[in-house]
Amino acid sequence: MGVISAIGNTVAQNHAALIQGSCGIKKPNNFPSKYADILPFGLVQLSSDELKAKLHVTARGVTRTTLLAMHAANEAIADAGITVQQLTSPQTALIGATTVGGMCLMDELYRDANRTSGGSEFISSYDCASVFMFLQAHYHITGLVNTINTACSSSANAIMYGARLIKNGLAKRVIAGGADSLSKFTINGFNALHILSREICIPFDENRQGLNLGEGAAFLILEGEESVGNKKVYAELTGYCNCNDAFHPSSLSDDGDGPCLAMEGALASAKINANMIDFINAHGTATQNNDEVESKALKKVFGDNVPAFASVKANIGHTLGAASAIEAVYSILNLVQQELYAGLNFTQPISSTGLVPITAYTKTGVRNVMSNSFGFGGNCSSLIFSKS
Repeated sequence: MGVISAIGNTVAQNHAALIQGSCGIKKPNNFPSKYADILPFGLVQLSSDELKAKLHVTARGVTRTTLLAMHAANEAIADAGITVQQLTSPQTALIGATTVGGMCLMDELYRDANRTSGGSEFISSYDCASVFMFLQAHYHITGLVNTINTACSSSANAIMYGARLIKNGLAKRVIAGGADSLSKFTINGFNALHILSREICIPFDENRQGLNLGEGAAFLILEGEESVGNKKVYAELTGYCNCNDAFHPSSLSDDGDGPCLAMEGALASAKINANMIDFINAHGTATQNNDEVESKALKKVFGDNVPAFASVKANIGHTLGAASAIEAVYSILNLVQQELYAGLNFTQPISSTGLVPITAYTKTGVRNVMSNSFGFGGNCSSLIFSKS
């Protein structure tokens, strides 16, 4: 596994911060947006120049999204002990996810386009696939490479797609995950939807005011049981499902049709009953629509016995295309460490559902963790990770 977020630059740093209940959301310094003085964000603490130096990247036009992706992918590849021969094998696939991709440099591209001479160094980065095309070239990957953009469920679907490649014999191992960086493009877009909170977000709270945008990246290395050998195995991806409620461009259906279908499908895929889920890493964006709908869906699927649940978006913000992958790493840490991390800032349950997330760090037995990711356009995905 590899991860970088507002609360840490490695898996170990993220783990320590989760135990401590750390929050990486704050008003940024020197961020080029008129909203920087009034809105908090979950910014990675390394600057783009620091990332370039750390990663020895000298190519022109490389975006912050790409740098975050490369940082997390490097950690995951090293952690899995993948050799150069394995990395360049046609049996190794790279499935990435992003929403903003190279569009984080839209202003620079626009500026260059208005010049009277010369081209722009940013034109090659503008394509949504540019992030993972760069990684493909950097790692000399010859296997299947793909980029998925299904909004907030993007990297859950990348992980799911990677598992299906292995199951169908199209790859032996898959580097699967996602990356997104903060940019004026996404900040202005979300601000236009009137769902950004001026305070640190409070998922599943009656008084929630909206989400905080964040940035980061995470990757998992997936391998089939027949090829993993004696490598360290953190967990098994035992269930997954993607569906679409086709209700609205940016809202979930009031009855939670998409979330219900995703969770039920993941349980069926894992061949386990709802009462076997020990913890739910909830999507929990702290928006009015999402949290109430997700709460209703949890009650529909789990009845009166909703498992312990919480959202980490109060720790790191909503990292968009990276969210599912970062939260997959956190879900696996739940299993490996046999512990649950507190949902921050919660005080009052939503009146229509009464559900209360966990609010304190807890050591407990954990066998199966469900991780929910519900994207714009009703693209809903649920993953189930199980103790190996």
